[in-house]
Amino acid sequence: MWTQCWLDYKEGKEKAAEFEKLFSGVALPESSEVTAAFDEINKVSRIWFDKDVRKADEKDAAIVLKLISKDEFAGYVNKEGTDLQKKSVEDADILRDSYRISYDDNRLVVEATSREGLIFGTFRMIALMRLGKLEEGKSCLEVPSNPIRMLDHWDNMDGSIERGYSGRSFFYVNNEIIIDDRTRDYARLLASMGINAVAINNVNVKDAACELIGDRFLSKVKELTDLFDFYGVKMYVCINFASPIDTPIGSADPLNEEVQAWWNAKAKEVYDRIPNLGGFLVKADSEGRPGPMTYGRTQADGANMLAKALAPFNATVIWRCFVYNCQQDWRDLTTDRAKAGYDYFSQLDGSFADNVILQIKNGPMDFQVREPVSPLFGGLSKTRQMLEVQIAQEYTGHQIDLCYLMPWFKEILSFETYLPDVEDSTVAGIISGRADKKLRGGMVAVTNTGNDENWTGNDLAAANLYGFGRLAWNTELSAEEIVEEWSELTYPMISAEDQKTICDLELGSWRTYENYTSPLGIGWMVTPHDHYGPCVDGYEYDRWGTYHRADWQGIGVERGPEGTGFALQYRSPNKENFSDPATTPEELLLFFHKTPYTHVLSSGKTVIQHIYDTHFAGYEEAKEMLKKWESLKGKVPARVYDNVSERFERQVRNAREWCDIVNSYFYRKCGIPDDQGRTIY
Repeated sequence: MWTQCWLDYKEGKEKAAEFEKLFSGVALPESSEVTAAFDEINKVSRIWFDKDVRKADEKDAAIVLKLISKDEFAGYVNKEGTDLQKKSVEDADILRDSYRISYDDNRLVVEATSREGLIFGTFRMIALMRLGKLEEGKSCLEVPSNPIRMLDHWDNMDGSIERGYSGRSFFYVNNEIIIDDRTRDYARLLASMGINAVAINNVNVKDAACELIGDRFLSKVKELTDLFDFYGVKMYVCINFASPIDTPIGSADPLNEEVQAWWNAKAKEVYDRIPNLGGFLVKADSEGRPGPMTYGRTQADGANMLAKALAPFNATVIWRCFVYNCQQDWRDLTTDRAKAGYDYFSQLDGSFADNVILQIKNGPMDFQVREPVSPLFGGLSKTRQMLEVQIAQEYTGHQIDLCYLMPWFKEILSFETYLPDVEDSTVAGIISGRADKKLRGGMVAVTNTGNDENWTGNDLAAANLYGFGRLAWNTELSAEEIVEEWSELTYPMISAEDQKTICDLELGSWRTYENYTSPLGIGWMVTPHDHYGPCVDGYEYDRWGTYHRADWQGIGVERGPEGTGFALQYRSPNKENFSDPATTPEELLLFFHKTPYTHVLSSGKTVIQHIYDTHFAGYEEAKEMLKKWESLKGKVPARVYDNVSERFERQVRNAREWCDIVNSYFYRKCGIPDDQGRTIY
């Protein structure tokens, strides 16, 4: 079996006694299919009160799910909403998912303009009951920040998961699609945190996955699409852009009329059978995969060909911007992988079809523990954009090491791009469409789930799953608010003081991981291919463009005007700030500049002393995290305690390896001793 994560209604059900009278009857709208919402209310009633809920007329029901007009909902927003909500609700997709919960005269009413809003509102209503935040006489108005709030699975059809650290796929076994109770529970988890889109297969489409849009699997794909749709979640399929090569056409050139006709026919075949499929997610011209550039065409040529094929079905092409030269010569000091995304896509701004969204990684490299925000945010002013982050901890500890990423994501969302002539030019403003409606896209995370009993390998890694969903729904929430809510919903059986211990562990974990791994934004230094544990020169002489350029005098890649010029891709004043070491944020100093070990930071420490100190500190912090967790023995469930204890023990060993290897490496490079005389090997 598997856990229910934050939807385990059996835990803490004594808090629900005051709501029993509400579960006498539920009124449902006649004109919309909201069985998912009713089923969840009934599930709660069975667990809490050992009874089924009956369906009732509105006048006799204590819980009412009610569809209202757009004008009625707009009235609520104008009267009760924040300025941000008033701006966001102008978007039709955001309005669709919005809802209002009111509690008056022993009656709970969830109102929305669509079935999706009622489903999301029902899950939130139940959460508010469990959190003790459902107060009579008060209402809760929810308007999501982003039109699309999505999870990407990197699941392969053989059951493996690329960069998966939580077991194997629960979607696929031996090249067959699995749909069972666990699949349904997963859809419930998504709806409960406001996720409204999911891509079910690896962007590196290969083998049987190439047939997901063919006759072999379409019936099962439809069944899975319908299951997610039942909970208000749109499903997407990753497709192989090069598929026509394997037909008599023998080409994937997007300007070839036969190729275009093939995709037009394929789209019709798919949507005739699955009209509610969200669209296609595409990775092309990346890490050896063929794409439009194979034929001398642009990224827009490829995306627009697919967009035209999907347009008659009101479907979307999500096109990844992870395009770069993965055959770089490490001796070449002018080529810079960080520049690739901007170089390929900025010149195409405004040339993508309206139903194309560019999926842009948060940084210019690849999900490092720290890197600057991609200059494509702010560099594009006429193209729809999505922010892509990763909660599968590929470079941040593999869900072995605790690394709660919401503080990092909050920094990314608040980054000021200085896009001109818009109201909100932060990353959050751009992707939501608040900056400009023509930019609207949303947020997507490469997810961290698998078929492990607890879904996320490490029980505490579930905070990243829940956290992403809540943050994508409301980018104004703090990392603290999110983890406190997750902890209370997941561990209601422990005291508030013990919940705070868990929250403190989560909230300090990203900084701790950064402390004992890659310093001052330089990134990488990981074991090649696996990406867990230290190997300072592991990628230094490889083809991937992931260099630190350390020598006996200093460390860092010079990306200012005198170097690769990457800093010049940003708008002013970011361009000027990143170009000058004196104004570059110190946490990114080594990403942007080759810096002497003797350079003095604002702390008064030299760069080399900072490296020593942070790595020793990170190791000590990891040991302290284990001690804090040990204080919860006999309080959290035994299975959870054992699972997390084993992970923390491995994290302490990993932190020591990072500390000793990094410090020894740089001491041997520069010969400058630690001013505190600690052991360096």
